[in-house]
Order: sequence, then C-alpha cells, then structure tokens
Amino acid sequence: MSEERARADARRQRRVRRLKKGIVLALALLGSTPFLLCVFLAVRIRDLNGSIAVLTAKVGLLTEEMTRQQALLQGLMDDTRTVGEGRQEENASGLSLSGDRIAADGAAQTEAEAEADAEEQEALHKVYLTFDDGPSANTEKILDILDDYGVKATFFVVGKESDADKEALRQIVERGHTLGMHSFSHKYAQIYASVEDFAEDFVKLRSYLEEVTGVVCDVYRFPGGSSNTVSSVDMKEFAEYLDSWDVRFFDWNVSSGDAGRRLLTAEELTENSLQGIGDREVSVILMHDAAGRPTTVEALPSIIESILSMEDTVILPITEKTRPVQHIHWEDEE
Repeated sequence: MSEERARADARRQRRVRRLKKGIVLALALLGSTPFLLCVFLAVRIRDLNGSIAVLTAKVGLLTEEMTRQQALLQGLMDDTRTVGEGRQEENASGLSLSGDRIAADGAAQTEAEAEADAEEQEALHKVYLTFDDGPSANTEKILDILDDYGVKATFFVVGKESDADKEALRQIVERGHTLGMHSFSHKYAQIYASVEDFAEDFVKLRSYLEEVTGVVCDVYRFPGGSSNTVSSVDMKEFAEYLDSWDVRFFDWNVSSGDAGRRLLTAEELTENSLQGIGDREVSVILMHDAAGRPTTVEALPSIIESILSMEDTVILPITEKTRPVQHIHWEDEE
C-alpha cells in the first residue's frame, strides 16, 4: 500500500508541476501580449505617419497649383483690362502713354526697368552677382554695399525662420534684388532622396518665402549645383519637376571660391571672381551669404568696382529674361 501511495503521490506531483508550468506559460503569454500589441501598433502608426506625410505633400502641391492657376487667370484678366485702358487713353489723347510702357506680357514697366532692359540688351558682357545660403548676419552688410554702388544681385536663400532672417528676406525684396530658392533644408541626403522629397522641400520653401515677402519665386539653384555627385537620382528629373512649375534653375560659370574649407582672403576672392569675365558674354558669379565668410563682404566692393570699370559690362539681377547658365543639358532637343 505504501508503494502504491508513493506512486500516486509522484503522479500528483508531476501533474502539479505540469499545471505550474502551464500557469507560468499562460502568465508569460498574457504578459507579453501588451508588448507585442504595442510593437504592432507602433509599426502601424509609423506607416500611417508616412502615408499622411505623402498625402500632405500632395495636398500642398495641389493647393500650390490651384493658387498658381488662379493667379495666372487673374493676371490675364488684369492684362486685358490694362491693355484696354491703355488703348482708350491713347485714342482719347492721340498720344501714346508716357512714363510707363506696356510690356509684351501686358504689365506696366517703369522707366527704370526699361532703362535696365536697354542696358542688358546693349552690354557686351553681362555679370550676375549671386549669393547662396542666406540670409545671414552678413546679409545687411552685403545689401548696403550693393546700395552704395547702385547694383542689384540675386540671393538664393534657404528656409531660415528667425525674426532677423525674415526681415533680411524682406529687405532683399524691398531693395530691388531678385529672391531665388536654394532648398528649405539644404540637406542633400534629404532633398535628393527622391522627386517626392524634393517636391516637399520645394513647396515648403516657396510657400514660406511668399508668406514672408509676398514674392512667388521662379528661380532656383540646386544645393551643390545641377552637376553635384551627391544625388543618386538623375538631376534631370528634378529639373523637369521645376520646369513643370515654370521655375528655372541657375548654376554658375565663375566661382569666388568662398565655399571651401579654407577661408580665402579678400584679394583671392576678388581674383577668382574676376577671372575670365572678359571672355564671356554672360558671367554668373557664385558667392555665399554666410556668417562664417567675412572676407566675402570685404571683397565685394573691389569686385564691383573692377566689373563696373570694364568696358561694355553691366551688373544685373537675374530676371525672367536672363539666359540660364546650367551645368547639365536636360531638355529634349526639338
């Protein structure tokens, strides 16, 4: 009897152990279920955030396109009204309009603008001073120097959002210079990851600049230029995207050298900026509006003075009539 009782006790102990293991396993499963659910939900949330970001970018693009189409329609209506009023005044007086003239697109052009156009057409050499990466602590100094010499330049800016930066952007426009885009983030890996990423950055910067200055920018400079070797996407795809927005990109054919690791002297920057200008019909000079480049500000007066002293040479801002200097050929030949 004692042997049978022992075996029975052993069986009960085994059953108890199995029951304990089952309870422990069940508790472990119950304990891990919330963790697994959290992981699953985190993955789903990440996927949803990515989808939302893509949809937001698409909505932004559609909104921008709608705004652009409305502006074009309003512009056509205004042009028609302006031309009609101009003809009525000319017929009534028997004289053509004075002071302003009607440009090819129907917009009124001031005498100063007409004079600038005449200079651009007559000058044998056209020089465009361009500044990348601003605004910065040096922007006001650069603007003051340009004012001193009565010349206009082009600023390819990035998305800086401090109050001082916003005021600098407004000053660029109010002083008559051309405002261009140079990407919002200036992060190569981010903006060149895909056309969609580039588009999101482009729309963000364009909308921001319009909000701050009231200007809808139509010129762009790729970070690193269109010939950069960073982008894994063919740069022609980005060029085609800009063209779909009637935005032209500008590279350069003269570099001041102020973007290098070594801080060049004002004399070196001046020499680099003037090299080869006389051999070109169009010279687009690359400089940088950056706080860490004080010698660019120091060199600017001598650069301007040297260019203005050249025969048949004029300094101009980039406009819709400016022939782009581009490192890559991307348009299909007709």
